[in-house]
Amino acid sequence: MEERLEAFINYDYDILVSTTIIESGVDIPNVNTMLIYSAQHYGLSDLHQLRGRVGRSNRKAYCYLITPERELLTADARRRLDAIVTFADLGSGFNLAMQDLDIRGAGNLLGAEQSGFIADLGYDTYQRILNEAVEELKEEMNITDTDDDKEQSSPSIALPYSHRPWCSDCLLESDLSLSFPSTYIENIAERLALYRELDSLRNESELEAFQIRLRDRFGAIPDEAQELMQVVRLRWLCCRLGIEKVFLKQERLVLYFVSNQPSYFQSDTFGKVLKYIYSRGDRCRMVEDKDKNGRATGKRYATIQQVRTVGGAIHLLEKIEQSDDKTL
Repeated sequence: MEERLEAFINYDYDILVSTTIIESGVDIPNVNTMLIYSAQHYGLSDLHQLRGRVGRSNRKAYCYLITPERELLTADARRRLDAIVTFADLGSGFNLAMQDLDIRGAGNLLGAEQSGFIADLGYDTYQRILNEAVEELKEEMNITDTDDDKEQSSPSIALPYSHRPWCSDCLLESDLSLSFPSTYIENIAERLALYRELDSLRNESELEAFQIRLRDRFGAIPDEAQELMQVVRLRWLCCRLGIEKVFLKQERLVLYFVSNQPSYFQSDTFGKVLKYIYSRGDRCRMVEDKDKNGRATGKRYATIQQVRTVGGAIHLLEKIEQSDDKTL
């Protein structure tokens, strides 16, 4: 093998036919073209390493992936090939690793066995779940982050507001139709990717850009998808108002307030909520949870009747947020 490589380097012949052994650190700067036969059988890391054997000097290089017709390939093979073509720039190794993790799954990262469709959601979802679990444990143990940790960590939702939100995320449960319909976006993986992207949006401008891209790619946005995007706005608003969980079912809105921050219940924010609830006693009610012995648990929630849509919930909560003593 050494003799053949030396002969190739010395221009004794112009074409080298090889197995994947050449991915192991072979550096021949004058090579500028590679053809990978049956590329659909290789893993992402193999393809990335093989591709890295060309273009190792100032010469423009080419790597051709030879495969059968696309419709004859497996779904995973198509995803691998799409990833290797998409992430072709310098420094794309990390993005390829993330794609590889999405395609092959993350093993037993969350327990002895995985279940459901969580593997399809990708590493970002795993990372978010783990980050939330760590934050909850820190709060229970009264552990505060160091300055270095704060610089490296980020909240579940990076909110675009100048003042600090009372909670980092808000959970919504609803009986409304909130989704990207399969008739609108047929590919399941594509829908999941869009759900992840929507969940990670930070501000109104990013949400508007997301809507424009969606309309350009798939056409007019159906009502259930429009309502789904309203959910993002509702969660941002709830985080500002100290609402960590929302139920919107049977035309009834239930708001669960943060229970791990006693100062919240003495804040102006909670005061606005209280004033609104008490000023509309015909449709609103404030409830404080009690244990089986009748003692207050410190958890409070409010119920508001006649709320039919996510947009209606946003309108109501914006009215509370923007209110003052005079309007209330």
